[in-house]
Amino acid sequence: MPLEIAPAAFDRLVEEALDSLPAEIAARVHNVVLLIEPQAPPEDPDLLGVYDGVALTERAANHAGDLPDRIVLFRDNLLAMCTTPEQLADEVRITVVHEIAHHFGIDDARLDELGYA
Repeated sequence: MPLEIAPAAFDRLVEEALDSLPAEIAARVHNVVLLIEPQAPPEDPDLLGVYDGVALTERAANHAGDLPDRIVLFRDNLLAMCTTPEQLADEVRITVVHEIAHHFGIDDARLDELGYA
């Protein structure tokens, strides 16, 4: 049975995950918005999160004036895979780190090596 928590409590877990980032990493995340949606898109229903943007390693020198990159977490999928609040906190943090890594141009293969895939 999936874990159930209030949306505000889930938001706090996301905030805690962001606050746990090392300062040197957090300082380099610019023009990125983190959103929480209840469900993943129908075309990819198993997603926990997604990065939608241009990685820092792929940006042109004149990259400016664009809308913010987006990181979207899918609350229902994260809740469905967890049975305890501690497990949920871990999965939220792993997913946040995973998607921020994509912002820095780190691909899934490297994330898997690091334990974040």
